Amino acid sequence: MKNEMELIFDAVSDNESFARVAVAAFLTHLNPTLEEMADIKTAVSEAVTNSIIHGYGNLEGLEPGGEGCPVNPGKVRVCCSLEDGMLHILVEDKGKGIEDVERAMEPLFTTRPELERSGMGFAFMEAFTDELQVESAPGQGTVVRMSKKIGAEDQDAGSGI
Repeated sequence: MKNEMELIFDAVSDNESFARVAVAAFLTHLNPTLEEMADIKTAVSEAVTNSIIHGYGNLEGLEPGGEGCPVNPGKVRVCCSLEDGMLHILVEDKGKGIEDVERAMEPLFTTRPELERSGMGFAFMEAFTDELQVESAPGQGTVVRMSKKIGAEDQDAGSGI
């Protein structure tokens, strides 16, 4: 059976924790290990944070002269699907995009050193998931796709491996 969910939220830093907890809650019925849960939460956190900070520039505050109207920072979309113990996660923004995806995925590379960013976001996403794909173009936004098998250790234990 396939199960899906979708979240769309404002690209503000406060929503990063909401996204990772929502994805974690979505997969709890699979009874993931603490390690699997931590891996997923970290990967989602990194992808959403990248959208907010790099895609939209971490915009927050009020519009000048807008009498308290919040700046519209853009939206982040998180979609998840579960099928046969495999979790697929998509994190998408319509922000400024990435000029050189290959370079952006290099460990320690960051375009925001003034924010003390470590440049390890994509490296963490890759380390904590089974598959990572990044599609982006300047002015078009970014789509991050991640997949992770949940419960793989339990299946191996049951087969005598």
